[in-house]
Amino acid sequence: MQRHLKCSISQHLHKLISHHYQVSLIIIPKLQCLLPDFRRLPRPAFLLPRLFSHYSTPLLSLPLSMGAKPKGTILFTTVGRTDYGFDIFSLQLQRPQLGPERRLTDAHSINFNGQFILDHDSRGTSPTLVFISERTGSPRIYLTRPGLSHPKLLPFVPESLFHDRPILNNDTLYFLSAHEKPHQIFRSWSALYSTSLNASEITRLTPHGSVDYSPALSASGKFVAVASYGSRPWGGEFHELNTDIVVFDISDPVKRVVVCERGGWPSWSADTAVYFHHQARDGWWSIFRLDFPGILEADHQFPIAPIRVTPPGVHCFTPAAAHDGKTIAVATRRRGSKFRHIELFDVESKTFHPVTEKLNPNTHHYNPFVSPDSQFLGYHRFRGQSTDGVNKIPHLEPVTSAVEELRMLRVNGSFPSVSPNGELIAINPDFEDNAGLKIVKSDGSKRWSLLNGRVAFYNSWSPAEEHVIYTSLGPIFESVKATVQIARITFDPKDLDGDGEDEIPCDVKVLTREETGNNAFPSCSPDGKSLVFRSGRSRHKNLYILDAVNGEFDGGIRQLTDGPWIDTMPSWSPKGDLIAFSSNRHKPDDASVFSIYVIRPDGSGLKRIYVAGPEGSDEVDRERINHVCFSADGEWLLFTANLGGVTAEPVSWPNQFQPYGDLFVARLDGSELRRLTWNGFENGTPTWISGVDFDIGRLSLGDNEVGDELRGQFEDPLWITTDI
Repeated sequence: MQRHLKCSISQHLHKLISHHYQVSLIIIPKLQCLLPDFRRLPRPAFLLPRLFSHYSTPLLSLPLSMGAKPKGTILFTTVGRTDYGFDIFSLQLQRPQLGPERRLTDAHSINFNGQFILDHDSRGTSPTLVFISERTGSPRIYLTRPGLSHPKLLPFVPESLFHDRPILNNDTLYFLSAHEKPHQIFRSWSALYSTSLNASEITRLTPHGSVDYSPALSASGKFVAVASYGSRPWGGEFHELNTDIVVFDISDPVKRVVVCERGGWPSWSADTAVYFHHQARDGWWSIFRLDFPGILEADHQFPIAPIRVTPPGVHCFTPAAAHDGKTIAVATRRRGSKFRHIELFDVESKTFHPVTEKLNPNTHHYNPFVSPDSQFLGYHRFRGQSTDGVNKIPHLEPVTSAVEELRMLRVNGSFPSVSPNGELIAINPDFEDNAGLKIVKSDGSKRWSLLNGRVAFYNSWSPAEEHVIYTSLGPIFESVKATVQIARITFDPKDLDGDGEDEIPCDVKVLTREETGNNAFPSCSPDGKSLVFRSGRSRHKNLYILDAVNGEFDGGIRQLTDGPWIDTMPSWSPKGDLIAFSSNRHKPDDASVFSIYVIRPDGSGLKRIYVAGPEGSDEVDRERINHVCFSADGEWLLFTANLGGVTAEPVSWPNQFQPYGDLFVARLDGSELRRLTWNGFENGTPTWISGVDFDIGRLSLGDNEVGDELRGQFEDPLWITTDI
């Protein structure tokens, strides 16, 4: 009967859910009860991703309808990512003095979050390593060892665009993935999986409805510890996640125990202790230890009160415990230094021993790990000016897409806007030392400067003029009183010759009056005659429409929206009939929530687009949606949103202002929501174009010889302070 039921479900469940998606809330528990092996189906028939892609709350939209599907090319920014240049390095610990530092990865793309493998063939030399690399356009799992000319790609989930924190033990690979959609919005997709190197079966170890981060395997391979939300929803936090330390026996992953409340990034010492980090009440991030009894029986007193290990006065993160029980490796931030370094902490003497500060004092080092035999220490950092690997940041970098007919390109800069003929892309390279406006050829081969040393942001290329770009001039993220002006930038396309990198002459015409305060985010109408932009001239940030040639100086301005709220980041539909924008007008006293609204250019037809849920639901008022823009046919919206929670522990990464920011698309009515990016970074400032044939074949995955010098210019999280 069970066999017949499994066959029936396989044949009919897809059709049933497609028409009645609410049934998912009932049928999943029944499946798990009736078919204990349901989540362990063999890989060729691995139904979960396909089945769950049709389970629907607003986040888990129905399959794309038979009508027009999203297509074209999306250009976007990932905060800081292009500057990382991460490689994994190691030091041998069993020496009178630490060193020499050895690079274990090959300086292609970024390589991070490694774990050593106990490999007797490489004992005493460079250890065998599993790690994450983005060399194929998304994070996947690789293995390298001495004598291996190229890293070996390990099993992965083809439909997943996020893999992280790999552990390889006795030919079983454990890893995080985010390919299965949760049943509710505002939940992370991160979950723990395992697979054998010799089989095709992939097993989900995290219960459906739960969220796990940062797995750790005990020395015996018997127990797994994770930082877990359990079934709790994400509360919106992103400095310290409100996770608990959960342990389960690998032979029975359903039987999970919260062994300690509040903690992240667990690490085992043998099978007897778990170290983890969290921010103590005195404000210092510290390492804590819980002594594990070795059993998970119900009569044992869980959760266990932890013991603080590292003292106040120094921030300590991401512990890696040696199995000898004597030492833990930690990443630290100390007073007087802006750099994160790796140190060894002697558990018995309670003393720190600096490691990387002696080697690379002005470089950040992240996420230490220790070999099973306690002989090697590993971590990742900016690789430096490598001569045998990639030392350029490409202007354009292909990224794997989750939607077949959509192509994704990461730009080295922000606020991309494409010329009408698709041959050029306007970007803002930076908002500080390298501020200005640049033009990149759409094959990534050349770049020219229009403005240097002047802060510019949010570009809009005139659809009617190949030589006109509109931008905002002045400080970004400022009050309504700050002087920010809308400018029309005109240049001669004939000057775009030579090898690029030249500063070409341009005419800058300011379209707004200086005394009107903060005017920003221009978007050009399809006929090129008008601009919609955001202005703070009324002491509130509202939308205005401006003459695109003469500006407001001849009376060519009118107010489009009016009220004591924030209307911002408008985008004019290519069809010309609508303007989309972000606003908190539904909660004007809360500057942290933004939703999508549309309005006609004549001021009529104002409408809110509900994305996170139906009108009146609690979910819609948690939306933080920005950078909205239209597809070429005006039927789809592209935007950055917080709908998928946080994918990785933010404290383990360099600074991300909004690590919950991922790209999504939805139809103009808010339906058919689809997620496009999954990672620990902030993805945003997108633009969406069609009808342009970007030469993806000429664009490399970070191996380009054209681009900026890779210098590792990024910061540790700005919210980590030593002024305590």
